[in-house]
Amino acid sequence: MFEFKINKKLKNELGRVGILETPSGIIETPAFVSVGTKATVKALTPEQLNDLGSQVVLANTYHLYLQPGDELMKKAGGLAKFMNWNKPTMTDSGGFQVFSLGDAWGTSVTKIAQKSENNDLALREPSQKDSLGGETPKSNKSGALVKIDEDGVDFRSCLDGSKHRFTPEKSIEIQHNIGADILFAFDECTSPQANFDYQKEAMERTHRWAERSLNQHQKLGISEATQKQQALFGIVQGGRFEDLRKESARVISKMDFDGFGIGGSFDKEDMNTAVGWVNATLPESKPRHLLGIGEPEDLFGGIQNGVDLFDCVAPTRIGRNGTLHTQNGKINILNAKYKNDFSKIDESCDCYVCQNYTKAYLSHLFRAKEMLAGTLASIHNLYFIVNLVKKIRQSILDENFFEYKKSFLNKYSQK
Repeated sequence: MFEFKINKKLKNELGRVGILETPSGIIETPAFVSVGTKATVKALTPEQLNDLGSQVVLANTYHLYLQPGDELMKKAGGLAKFMNWNKPTMTDSGGFQVFSLGDAWGTSVTKIAQKSENNDLALREPSQKDSLGGETPKSNKSGALVKIDEDGVDFRSCLDGSKHRFTPEKSIEIQHNIGADILFAFDECTSPQANFDYQKEAMERTHRWAERSLNQHQKLGISEATQKQQALFGIVQGGRFEDLRKESARVISKMDFDGFGIGGSFDKEDMNTAVGWVNATLPESKPRHLLGIGEPEDLFGGIQNGVDLFDCVAPTRIGRNGTLHTQNGKINILNAKYKNDFSKIDESCDCYVCQNYTKAYLSHLFRAKEMLAGTLASIHNLYFIVNLVKKIRQSILDENFFEYKKSFLNKYSQK
């Protein structure tokens, strides 16, 4: 049973507070989704995830298909049972790997474009050859691992180099086997450096793939892995271009999806504006998920512009590398000044780490390269982000969103 209810709206804005009911439990929205790429949030147990307040976990279809395999997960009873998680789960479609193993492979390019000193964005044409030897691949000189055509995508495994093919139908079949509560239609996630013509081409292909994904989802029925109904979200693309984003939102909203994902690339400075374009076009009655976004300032902007769900690997990834969120911004625990600092990471934080350990101890763990370092840093950062979104939710209910936003960001952004 899936149902989305809006309990309160942010006055004169697109933001709202709601409840998303799934067969595995409710999600109070807006909410931050913890990313467990390979059926685990790196370095954390499901019990630790639950204790820090996580409501839902998102796993990666492409990686689980490669290892341990979706058929094995089907036999195990689905993702939640396999990883011993008793709350809602989601899977992405594998579409992000079209970008991460394609244009972004071997480069520093990310989904979010930063403007250069002359206030321009670098544009790049899709190149014409890749390591798979296809005729019209999406690739670059770094030896990308994907080739795209109208029917689907050829991947070269990041584990052993073996070739695999994803189509919309194949992605949905794999996701049904994995058995998450919420699935995403197969899409092409584009680079922020792609020009207008390629963004339009990829968007239109994503629309055709969305229809094929929906047809396959309806054909398969309930998940054989869990014997539960699954929801399918369609994905809006269009890059940083207003007319493309609005067109994509109109096309995808006409299809019978249970909710919507907002995917693809953005310009950092204009991301919230682009999200607003999309959410002003999508039907209000269905949930919206902003894929791959997790910085505090972006969470405020996304929620103000009508986003209900976010996911991002950043909190745990930066944590494992020694960067920690605090109310006064990020700190690098490897900085020499923390070696003898016996205060909490964040005096205002109630997480397990801040209640039991000091900066000096975490500094020692990282310098000694102890495994516990990544675990404690991940617990703290994920708690910080998950509970920040919960506090933003409460501020909408209390009708003091803008005051809370100003107060938080003034502290967090100070240098």
